[in-house]
Amino acid sequence: MSIVSDLRSLNREQRAAFIASLLGWTLDAFDFFILVFVIRSIAADFNSQVKDVTYALTLTLMFRPLGALVFGWLADRFGRRPILMIDILLFSFFEVGSATAPSLSVFLVWRALFGFAMGGEWGIGSSLVMETIPAQARGVVSGILQQGYALGYLLAAVAFGLFYDWIGWRGMFVVGLLPAALVVYIRLTVKESPAWEANRHRRDRPGLPASLRKHWKHFLYLILLMTAFTFFSHGTQDLYPTFLQAQHKLPTHAVSLISVAANIGAIIGGVAFGVYSQRVGRRRAIITASLLSLPIIPLWAFASTPVMLGLGAFLIQIAVQGAWGVIPAHLNELSPDECRGTFPGFAYQLGNLIAASNAVLQADIAASHGGNYGLALAVVAALSAVAIAVITACGKEARTIVFTQP
Repeated sequence: MSIVSDLRSLNREQRAAFIASLLGWTLDAFDFFILVFVIRSIAADFNSQVKDVTYALTLTLMFRPLGALVFGWLADRFGRRPILMIDILLFSFFEVGSATAPSLSVFLVWRALFGFAMGGEWGIGSSLVMETIPAQARGVVSGILQQGYALGYLLAAVAFGLFYDWIGWRGMFVVGLLPAALVVYIRLTVKESPAWEANRHRRDRPGLPASLRKHWKHFLYLILLMTAFTFFSHGTQDLYPTFLQAQHKLPTHAVSLISVAANIGAIIGGVAFGVYSQRVGRRRAIITASLLSLPIIPLWAFASTPVMLGLGAFLIQIAVQGAWGVIPAHLNELSPDECRGTFPGFAYQLGNLIAASNAVLQADIAASHGGNYGLALAVVAALSAVAIAVITACGKEARTIVFTQP
């Protein structure tokens, strides 16, 4: 089996880098998605509207590019490993700080700080693992790595179902301290990226501004691509629990179970299309997955029973995260050696910045149509899927590229 053989081809150091990056992204996503399950509770606690609390999601996404730039630059200068550890400690601290907020305004500040730290993790972690593993394993590792995001969402759903009724929304954010323990694992087992080690002493190595000037057209293309991708993922995830709670009046455990089903589908899709991309190319795999979502959208957004909603959520995330599963490999393969710690993560998070208004946009659409969240979800998902297919078709394929090695 290709997945098993590709993973077995990794040596001890490569497996450690892969596990650290996967867990980092998983726990980062866990901390982010805790919020989507408790939006209505926070709004009630602070005597605010749901729309007001969704600005927390917007601020998190808006500050992620700044974190990607700062932490990515530091990782290109000082190494992936030490900066990754610092970043994980920071986003864990800011997550717990969110639980202490006495008002919505203070809560929004904490979420902005969390977004800054969250922005650094993906770029550093993905460059560390992609620069460390063999080229033939990039497809399957990319698919699994990106599904750390779905796994984090799944864990947040499980935690919500098990603990929310006992500890409330503030207690949920305290649970977000758990990722800090990952730093110990990284410190003890993970080695520095060999590609970074090979490049660190090059005298002709250009700085970040020079690299961005040289590759600016390509960089703008990646930002456009990641904008469409961000609308696709956050447009199908962030307000889905609110849709289930507000429009279908489902209880805590039903919302949790449907979200778990969605993220099981996401993990299956991400891994499957990651492997598929190694055989047919990154672009073909992305286009296939994104267009696959279109016939599923009516079931996902307009079904009337919990069982059918759960089936729709499972199937849509196979497609959404199937496309996303190719991204860690694709973006790193399209990035220059000298700034791979910054280039893919910064482009990714600038796409997040442009799409940061997604939750507010969907809440506005729903409110203007009598609370119809299903309509808002369907519109954004369909437009994003088509945009991804078109933009990806206009791009380049680079899955055979060899990263600089010592």
